[in-house]
Amino acid sequence: MRSIVWFRRDLRLHDQPALAAAATRGPVLGLFVVDPALAASVGPTRGWYLSEALASLAAASGHRLVIRVGDPAAVLVAAAREVGAAAVYATAETTPRGRARDAAVADALVQAGIAWRPISTPYVVDPGTLRQRSGRPYRVFGAYARAWADAAGRVPGPAETPPVTWIAAAGTEPAALRAVVGTRRPAHLAGLPTAPAPARPPAGEGVALEALLDFAGRADGYGATRDQLGRDATSRLSPHLHVGALHPRTVLAALDAAGQAAPEFRRQLVWREFYADVLWHDPHSAWHDLRGTGAPVPDRDGAARERFGRWARGDTGLALVDAGMRQLLTEGWMPNRARLVCASFLVKHLHLDWRWGASWFLWRLVDGDVASNQHGWQWVAGTGTDAAPYHRILNPVRQAERFDPEGDYARRHLPERYGPQAVVAPAMVDLAIERREALARAALARGAP
Repeated sequence: MRSIVWFRRDLRLHDQPALAAAATRGPVLGLFVVDPALAASVGPTRGWYLSEALASLAAASGHRLVIRVGDPAAVLVAAAREVGAAAVYATAETTPRGRARDAAVADALVQAGIAWRPISTPYVVDPGTLRQRSGRPYRVFGAYARAWADAAGRVPGPAETPPVTWIAAAGTEPAALRAVVGTRRPAHLAGLPTAPAPARPPAGEGVALEALLDFAGRADGYGATRDQLGRDATSRLSPHLHVGALHPRTVLAALDAAGQAAPEFRRQLVWREFYADVLWHDPHSAWHDLRGTGAPVPDRDGAARERFGRWARGDTGLALVDAGMRQLLTEGWMPNRARLVCASFLVKHLHLDWRWGASWFLWRLVDGDVASNQHGWQWVAGTGTDAAPYHRILNPVRQAERFDPEGDYARRHLPERYGPQAVVAPAMVDLAIERREALARAALARGAP
């Protein structure tokens, strides 16, 4: 039986259950569909990174990966008829837009007499499957983590990789993706840098497996060093996980094989799956407060846009914030500690809407995962799953003293501010005054006297 494997967030050949299921049944057409309607809101950096991951996958398949541009439902039906495919296999999607798209595709395929076969997800434990005894979804991370550990213990290991007989067909090049990304940019991002990050991390399954092998040998030290920004001690696996060059199941198997317990790193993987589960149950939380605070909507006037622009460009006068935002512009990535500090400064010291910051991160990050990004921002803003977040205000000066004490991270990303000719600009706000303002706003929202 001929089949199509529709690649999406699973750009790899190993531990790929959808590909394995299709390949055991007969020849396979490997297909990636560039949907202009969806790609328009993808930032240029992520678009370029994705195109490089596609190029790697195409090479690994002997250049048999077919890339076509258009509405996925129409493209898949036409491709199935062209090659005589009886079924379309894919890794199941879990985001709100992905689920809506897949429902439309499934309807079109069934009407054309073609089977729709979603298999597995990009997660160890599929979002939407864990519930409390009451039947309600989890909203507290600790309880979810315990349920996740029990469920993950019953999940099979990495999928076998059978030999694949590829079906040849005409298509375009991975670079076609670059022509359609970034055409629908949010209005509040006007005037901000648009060029892709020049120092993007390398992409592709081969690079991902090498990075995993390197990290697996040092993962037990992750918990003690991951926040030390000057040491660059994080795993750097998030871009590979985002495009599916790695599955988290593969990551856990590699840690086990290397004899690395790495409890803190495993905890970060669980946070990723927790946020995906929250988004599954509450799709509106991608762009709306998961938990209303009663706080007034932050300013959206010209002054607010000016403050936002300075933050986005890394021009706040605060070394750790600016270093993080410059790294985002240059690499399309930054470590989680820097993300937290930069996000807290925007929301708690500049008093701007978390959605503005979340959209800029999604626009610039190569690993811009909607569930992790949006709910990470809501954790900072106090509108997400955290029960008592209003008093958490990260002071960027104290954070720098703790996590970049020698200034190595700041010097790496702000070289113009160091040396004999350096000119250090003052901070754009008084941190103490804005902290009091943030606490006052939180108290007002809670109805405190």
